[in-house]
Amino acid sequence: MLDIKVKGFNEFNSVELYNVLQLRSQIFVVEQDCVYLDIDGKDDKALHVIGLSNNKVVAYTRIFKPGIYFDQASIGRVAVHKDYRKFGYGKIIMQSSIQAVKEHFNCTEIKISAQKYLTKFYSDLGFTATGEDYLEDGIPHIAMIKK
Repeated sequence: MLDIKVKGFNEFNSVELYNVLQLRSQIFVVEQDCVYLDIDGKDDKALHVIGLSNNKVVAYTRIFKPGIYFDQASIGRVAVHKDYRKFGYGKIIMQSSIQAVKEHFNCTEIKISAQKYLTKFYSDLGFTATGEDYLEDGIPHIAMIKK
């Protein structure tokens, strides 16, 4: 079971922040072998959707209201610990993030910068690819929008 919490940056305690940043680093830097600055100065502008299993951070996204990252609301840094992917937590954290965008930002249009290999995953959640593929931090991506 995945327990979902939505927090503003200033609501984190130091342990929670450490655990979120550790998960993001495990996936986006180590697992994907990508040297880039994950701590990009935007976390204080986001709401953070955290998935906990037995009080351990195992899934995460950050969401932005329209105008911060894109003209539309957006979801990024989608992360699920590799040992927990078999439970469908990626779908659950994304559905929770979509719902959080509706509840906190009062909008339904969401734009994401999706890793190309996850196009079907995001399509199954209602996102549609738009535009051309592009490289972001050396990884093929495509913009996707959910209306």
